[in-house]
Amino acid sequence: MSSTITIPEELDATQWSQIQPLYQELLDRKLNCSGCLETLLLDRSNLDARTSEAEADLYINMTCHTDDESCKKAYLDFVENVEPELKKVGFELDKKIAECPFAKDLDQDRYQVLLRALRTSVEMFREENIPIYTEITKLDQSYSEINGAMTVEFEGEERTMPQMARYLEETDRDVRMKAWTAIAERRLKDSERINDVFDEMIKRRHQIALNAGFDNFRDYQHQKMLRFDYTPVDCEKFHEGAEKVCMPLLRTLNKERKHELGVDVLRPWDVAVDTKGRKPLRPFDGADDLIEKTSTLFHKMDDELGTMFDSMRDGVSLDLESRKGKAPGGYQYYRPWSRKPFIFMNAAGLQRDLETMVHEAGHAFHSILCNHEPLLSYRHAPMEFCEVASMSMELLSFPYLDIFYSEADADRSQRHHLETLATMIPWIATIDAFQHWIYTNPEHSRQERTDKWVELMGRFGPDVDYTGYEDVLAMMWQRQLHLFGVPFYYIEYGIAQLGALQMWIQSKKDPADALAHYKSGLTIGGAKPLPALFEAAGLEFEFGPEMMKGLMDDVQETLKTLPA
Repeated sequence: MSSTITIPEELDATQWSQIQPLYQELLDRKLNCSGCLETLLLDRSNLDARTSEAEADLYINMTCHTDDESCKKAYLDFVENVEPELKKVGFELDKKIAECPFAKDLDQDRYQVLLRALRTSVEMFREENIPIYTEITKLDQSYSEINGAMTVEFEGEERTMPQMARYLEETDRDVRMKAWTAIAERRLKDSERINDVFDEMIKRRHQIALNAGFDNFRDYQHQKMLRFDYTPVDCEKFHEGAEKVCMPLLRTLNKERKHELGVDVLRPWDVAVDTKGRKPLRPFDGADDLIEKTSTLFHKMDDELGTMFDSMRDGVSLDLESRKGKAPGGYQYYRPWSRKPFIFMNAAGLQRDLETMVHEAGHAFHSILCNHEPLLSYRHAPMEFCEVASMSMELLSFPYLDIFYSEADADRSQRHHLETLATMIPWIATIDAFQHWIYTNPEHSRQERTDKWVELMGRFGPDVDYTGYEDVLAMMWQRQLHLFGVPFYYIEYGIAQLGALQMWIQSKKDPADALAHYKSGLTIGGAKPLPALFEAAGLEFEFGPEMMKGLMDDVQETLKTLPA
């Protein structure tokens, strides 16, 4: 099968006038056999890759420079003028393929995942939802812009929110309190603006669900995200596991922290500091040092992975350091035409930044290992498995932390990461449960939303005293960007974390075998159903309380072997 469409090298895929004729040619094409259909699939994939990369570049530029009006304008122009047209023509092509009489003659083992996804997308498509999605994308851009502009004056300098995180690890409690308070007060200044944005998002998302014949946006989004292998009820089992398995461990760790710090209660500025008064872990000094050490780590782990990482050291595929005007968070964005990954993060020299680096590198490895796949849709796995790629890499890097640390600090780093799981899994449950409630109760008031959040923090939150800062606790959800830009994309982290822990247990028994399983699963991309991807990596697709307990028991046994 070879491509028959010619995509000019000089094509500007940010302009609908230039790409429309190419899509029209695909729509007008006569299909006389299954071979014709396969060729159409490949041609469409190539054209979609070109337009997807155009959007990727605009998004990357916008998030790297939220204070640059030209970057903002270019991205919004695409969102308003090109993306709606792509959705329309995408639906027509989905329909043409899904309803083609020759689809049944295709190799079903090869195309079952693609055809199932296309048919679902056709069923759910409503043209009246296109402009609503455009409005939501613009609202999300506003959220990024608000966050990107947040800075505080601290110790005589203007600092970004990620840069302020360093001070929450300082051994001087007064410094930590002042830093935490400065961050909290700055976030509160924009809390009403962010509430305004979120209210508008909820209203529009509920309308999208109603337009598509759903009672609520939760049920709509689960189907739109092609969650064929689990349901909202299964998500509730994850919540139950987090409460029954992780919360007792978290309470124990909180009690130990309180005792070691010699305080009556933990305050929010007490949760990141080393309890023994040691200096904060500082694994690198600046982006260049981070890149060099990460390259060394991956080459020691596996030369193929090291070479993949080095392919991004081209001056355009990494933007790592925090700065004013940069959007929050971190991500890996695959550019499908050039078939190159891009990593974005806000590094400030923290242990968390090292974890983010290897996490996003795991996503990049996934992208590169799928590069052989001719169909664009199969170069993307379901997010539940994409996050296995990234979270496994965080754990598989444990034996190589001496590149960043002394032996003692490498042990501290590993202990910190494993202990954090007791916080992270309940946090995932909190965010997921919060979204379930929000979108099944779309007419809620802001006070009801606040009350629900505080209730969930009581169920899943650490034993931290927020007396005097109740307003900060009530708005803590606003820092979670997934709630704004990618609703219901968060439970994936929990599902994937349990897969990653399985991978880590494999690696402790046989590192080479675990890495072979890792690559085997990633190389498939999205060409198989989700449970089959887990199986290819030697993992079970299961995320209820029993699976969680077995894995967390292993975590606790490992913690016993690590110096405190």
